[in-house]
Amino acid sequence: MLQIKKLRADHVLDFAAEELKKYLRMMMPEGGDVEITYAPDAKDGFRLGLLEDFSLPFEGTDARLDDVIHIEAEKEGGILAGSNPRSVLFAVYRFLRENGCRWLYPGVDGDYVPMKEIEPVSYHKMASHRFRGFCNEGSESQSCMLECAEYYAKLEMNVYMLEWAVPNGYYNRFYTHRSNTANRAPEPVSDEQILQWKRQCEVEIAKRGLMFHDMGHGWTSIPFGFPGINTVDNKFDLSGYTEEQKQVLALKNGKRDFYRDAPIFTNVCMSRPHVRSAIANAVVEYSEKHRNVDYLHVWLSDGTNNHCECEECAKKIPSDWYIQIMNEIDEKLREKELDTRIVFIAYTDTMFAPQTEKIKNPERFSLLFAPIARDYQSSMEENAVLPEAPVYVRNNWKRPTTAESFAHLRDWKKNWKGPSFSYEYHFWRHQYLDPGGLALAKRLYEDVRGLRYAELEGYVEDGSQRSGFPNAFPVYIYAETLMNRDCDFEAVKEDYFSHIYGEDWREAESILSRITTAFDFGYMEGVKSKNREISLYYDPERVPRLQAIAELCAEEKALAEKHMTCPTRPQTVSWRLLAFHAEYCKLFSEILVEKARGHNFRAKELLSEFCDKMGAYEIQWERYYDHGLACRVLEQITGKPKKIILE
Repeated sequence: MLQIKKLRADHVLDFAAEELKKYLRMMMPEGGDVEITYAPDAKDGFRLGLLEDFSLPFEGTDARLDDVIHIEAEKEGGILAGSNPRSVLFAVYRFLRENGCRWLYPGVDGDYVPMKEIEPVSYHKMASHRFRGFCNEGSESQSCMLECAEYYAKLEMNVYMLEWAVPNGYYNRFYTHRSNTANRAPEPVSDEQILQWKRQCEVEIAKRGLMFHDMGHGWTSIPFGFPGINTVDNKFDLSGYTEEQKQVLALKNGKRDFYRDAPIFTNVCMSRPHVRSAIANAVVEYSEKHRNVDYLHVWLSDGTNNHCECEECAKKIPSDWYIQIMNEIDEKLREKELDTRIVFIAYTDTMFAPQTEKIKNPERFSLLFAPIARDYQSSMEENAVLPEAPVYVRNNWKRPTTAESFAHLRDWKKNWKGPSFSYEYHFWRHQYLDPGGLALAKRLYEDVRGLRYAELEGYVEDGSQRSGFPNAFPVYIYAETLMNRDCDFEAVKEDYFSHIYGEDWREAESILSRITTAFDFGYMEGVKSKNREISLYYDPERVPRLQAIAELCAEEKALAEKHMTCPTRPQTVSWRLLAFHAEYCKLFSEILVEKARGHNFRAKELLSEFCDKMGAYEIQWERYYDHGLACRVLEQITGKPKKIILE
């Protein structure tokens, strides 16, 4: 009987031992039971513990944050160690991967577990990047959230962020089926249910020892009695609030009101000491109640160009007032003897670095660089020459280019020498602008490798938890490169594709590559627009190229239909996803053809047909395909043109 022996009492090690037992039994279904015991002095069996338990060196700077995996194991046992408890869990998953297991998608259908005997493994690795993870976005179901917590740990990602106090916007986009009412009746869930689900996710995150990042937006709403939830469809009337509450709001164009009719988009009058104190007090109160939070994100509103124009606020740019709030938060946390880590953000207006203020206690803080305006056509390169960052003009600045975004980061880093990592958007709308997925995957690989040149310590992706369409290779290469910056893109792609498509994987890879080329990621991102004054997508010369996609889709569907039943479950799922993907791309391309011709009304009609037809498949593929987010992206593509072309 195989033995698993835990060298210390720890709930994450308990879970790691159970995971090792489960997959060993699946690998060797007739191999008998696997016994788990607590044995701090064990010298045999599979021994799970921290590096220090085995007198192994640690090459990082902080064992709580830096993940080091060490494996030295034979057929009957050996050492599976890590720098912290979650790293021990990662060591278990890496040991299993080295023995042929693969985690290809979220959920049970994504697990590939070969039937084989255990082989020896010798492996040692410190993660190339400290922060490696995801944040919820898109339209999300609770089952997908729970499966992703499991999946991210299997891919050795160590961060899971849950944005908003109650993320009801993300959940209700799914449960109301707002983009799919033709096929699914709305089933809205209450804020109380969503709050319970958030707590359930927190427990699953803690079970695996992942770093829990919490909140983000909401601090310009909650302290003043405004809704701090991310409901994006409802409009709020300010008339029901007191005069005192109204005076808190940013003054813009001579009026204090909700920006875009919603508190989540509205900034506040930060020059007022009591406003800054109210935010700081709310952060401290939240910290006291939520001791399980590893990093608490304190961001301003989710709106742009709506900062206060009063005489006092105009004396400093928003980032200076923002840093004053951070320093007050630190003072109040120290008074309460709370060691909460705080994350402040360079995002929209605060992308512009402060001019006068500095963080007084860098030990508590991390900078989050969130370049939401960038395109995904280039990555940071070594010795990159950046332009001067644009000058801040209150409520009248323009979205920075990719290079200008990194120039802003350079300005921040002139005075900020503490930890910095990036909040990125590859798996938000951008994943649906590369239907083949391979251009996005290569950009992710190059972006992660470029973190070193930007002096950033990792990524948290703001993206859909249903990012497995047409497959999950972009997520897979993202995680693998964060763990091992020097991994080989082509080798990882071959390994992944051969597992999800089997012996004909090259044919699948070829058709997806041609689909990626035909759609053209640069065109889809709008950076190749020839007629920007009319529409990003108005390009009559491109019509024949877009029309040719239909032939590729027919080829893709015929290929997929030859593989409807496969030796492994991940292969069966992957080929059937590819058949669905062929239908998806065909309808998508028809919309783009009409946009390229300038037939905007027809494009909108086709969008409605797209959402209804693709929505009929949603319940089958909702684990991998975010129908709500796909329809939202197409709504943006078919949006109101700047000029009307006569049709």
